[in-house]
Amino acid sequence: MPGSRRTSADDAQQVRARRALGVFRLLIAALEIVALIGNFQYVLGFRLFATANFFSYFTVQSAFAAVVTLGIAAAFALFAPRDPAWLGILRTMVTVYVLVSGIVFAIIVAQASTRDYRMEVPWSDTVLHFVVPALAAIAWTADSVMAVNPRVPWSTIGWVLVFPSIWLVYTLFRGADIGWYPYFFLDEAQVGGMLGVGLYCLLVLVIFVAVTAGLVAVNRALWRRARGRRALQPGTPDRRAPRVESPALQR
Repeated sequence: MPGSRRTSADDAQQVRARRALGVFRLLIAALEIVALIGNFQYVLGFRLFATANFFSYFTVQSAFAAVVTLGIAAAFALFAPRDPAWLGILRTMVTVYVLVSGIVFAIIVAQASTRDYRMEVPWSDTVLHFVVPALAAIAWTADSVMAVNPRVPWSTIGWVLVFPSIWLVYTLFRGADIGWYPYFFLDEAQVGGMLGVGLYCLLVLVIFVAVTAGLVAVNRALWRRARGRRALQPGTPDRRAPRVESPALQR
């Protein structure tokens, strides 16, 4: 029947699109690894830089998280018809982390220029803070446009703050102990005391919430549009997410 043939063609196209997305996710993860290696080699050139400090940067930790998450997401895209709901939440969280890393890094570079302080930005930093976040955002948006996976719940806004909060506590305690902070705004000596640290942290918190809320809103809008478009096609079955999905996804 014509409707059945149309559905089969759509399914085949969807499978090809997911496989292409899986390959794209793998390429981003590979680029992230290259940038991490390049950045590590760069910091090794500073005689007084401690290797352990490299792994304390939020950018580096979020980059490792992105590599793992992109690898898992690529496997699902290549070998499964859809991602599980938890992976959509995790992918959104990690995308937020790399995007915020880029935003905060840009703010730091701008602050350095206003203080007549020259800050060198090697190619590895450019890739880590700008290129990879842009590509991750493209991959995340492509998934939302396809609308194969369950939509991202609003509760993601709360989940996204868990890791940065743990990292902040760890960084402040470690910084007070060794006298080194990965970012200037966490050092009270450079920002006029703990009040300055608190204000900067509040700014970063607002950025986290705003970016996450924006991504969730975009995902849900694209998801509804794609599902509505398919529902209007004659001979196309209802492909909405199963009603047995987690209550969190209904919010």
